[in-house]
Amino acid sequence: MKISSGAISLLVISALAAGTVFGGTQVDPETALTMLNAQNRQFEQKVVKVADNVFVAVGFHGANTSMIVGDDGVIIVDTLKGPGSAAKALQAFRAYSDKPVKAIIYTHSHGDHIGGAAAFMENGTPDIYATAGFGSAEGGINKDVNPVKGKRNVRQFGRKLPAEQQTNRGVAPAGTDDTDGGKGFVAPTIRISEDGYKTVIAGVELELYLSPGETDDALFVWMPNEKVLFAGDNFYHSFPNLYAIRGTAYRDVLNWSDSVAKMAAFKPQVLVPGHTMPILDPATAATALQNYSDAIRSVYDQTVKGINAGKGPDQIAHEVELPAHLKDQPYLIEFYGTVPHAVRAIYAGLLGWYDGNPTTLNPLEPKLKARKMADLAGGTQQLTKQMNAALENGDYQWALELSDQLKWLDAGDRQLARRVKIEALRALAAREYNAPNRNYYLSYANELESGQLSEVWF
Repeated sequence: MKISSGAISLLVISALAAGTVFGGTQVDPETALTMLNAQNRQFEQKVVKVADNVFVAVGFHGANTSMIVGDDGVIIVDTLKGPGSAAKALQAFRAYSDKPVKAIIYTHSHGDHIGGAAAFMENGTPDIYATAGFGSAEGGINKDVNPVKGKRNVRQFGRKLPAEQQTNRGVAPAGTDDTDGGKGFVAPTIRISEDGYKTVIAGVELELYLSPGETDDALFVWMPNEKVLFAGDNFYHSFPNLYAIRGTAYRDVLNWSDSVAKMAAFKPQVLVPGHTMPILDPATAATALQNYSDAIRSVYDQTVKGINAGKGPDQIAHEVELPAHLKDQPYLIEFYGTVPHAVRAIYAGLLGWYDGNPTTLNPLEPKLKARKMADLAGGTQQLTKQMNAALENGDYQWALELSDQLKWLDAGDRQLARRVKIEALRALAAREYNAPNRNYYLSYANELESGQLSEVWF
């Protein structure tokens, strides 16, 4: 029996409603796992026919790749991460058409969308379309920090988690084969700087629109006759990742909101996301895009209101919520991005690190602050006692924070602090339905347990 995207979403919402919510994306462990398992159905491996001549391959890697069939050839939209996964998707496509590839379109330059192009080069080199700014996906982040970004990327996606700890990556399956990532990349041959670029390829009318959002170099593809819209990574079945915890430059959320609103104006009958299942219901497709745009804008507006009221990012992050008519929409559940992370990113993007409070202008050095915290608690033994009690009472975030104080103290039991941190991280992970948070908690705990992180800098 086929399960529709809507039915999957109902499973997720039902699990969320039935579970105990502790705050943010923390629920009871059974509910968290039920929700993540339901979300897995968004990327079960299959080819979805979304129009008479349009097919979407889902679950062959982390992202989607699509095939548009024309008169004397096909057009490919995005090419997965490497040639191995792309070749498998192409083989699946060949059940529907054996026509040669006439063109490839990159929606943006993230590696999981461009690394498999070589697999589609069966008969020479087709035209490859991308924006004029193609390659700016990371927003100019300095390559000097690539070493730490690489480590954080591994944690965010749970790339080294053992099978029993894997669930998914929020908008992608866990355990993808990335060994050939990027090895099939072929550079664009046609760069688009004109918004609303129109062309005909293999008899198919296509329109390409600039749509900065998750990346500055994004575009979306509109098929005016079929009413099919390819959104790239500006839409998928999750609250958007307005900030990635692996580390990103500021993603202009207003641009993102505006780009999604521009898509909504086309009122597509079919919406193809960059990840997760296509939406095949016309009413849902148009409404989803508008709601997505409104959700991003609402978080931005609420954050700016808090900033102008003199509040700091931590306070605002705990106050901002999606409006009631949006928070339970299935495509806005926080499987990938989260509202608090978005708030902090917006704050930093608009104002930088300083929250305006003179207390935080020159804070105490961490080791000195830890000593003063211990004094306040009544000594190192009392601070240790409070840390253990927090863990025992299920106050896992507080246990985590106290373990970070104890690690700095010369008289503190750093091995105990490490063990408490590991236990607290795993307890938090068990309650997380946000996949990047869950993966990061578990990955960091495993690194601590295996001794990969130093005694002081854990």
